[in-house]
Amino acid sequence: MTQTARTAQTRAMAAVDEHGGQQHPIRLYLLVWGLLFVLSAASYLVDYAGLQGPLRWTLILIFMILKAGLIVAVFMHFAWERLALSYAILLPLLALIGLLVILYLEADYTVATRLIEFGSR
Repeated sequence: MTQTARTAQTRAMAAVDEHGGQQHPIRLYLLVWGLLFVLSAASYLVDYAGLQGPLRWTLILIFMILKAGLIVAVFMHFAWERLALSYAILLPLLALIGLLVILYLEADYTVATRLIEFGSR
């Protein structure tokens, strides 16, 4: 470890000891709260507008993922964690999503094969 890295690490540890932990400005939390309110209102407006079909579910899922990401990043302090911890949590999740996409894409083939082999539904 270089002298500069040691100095930065010592300053960071002193700041944590001095304040009793990491301190984040209240403005950040209020901004995230406001964004969560706007995203929840937009999700409600999707239902209020009477949208149906894939567009409705796509918008609801997008708003849900954005809200969950904000909550995890800021209120659960995930944005300030080490990169290794982020990778340990995010990479398996991304792999699972990728496998689910493959499963979704292959579902029509599986149904078609079953119909051919076993007859009509």
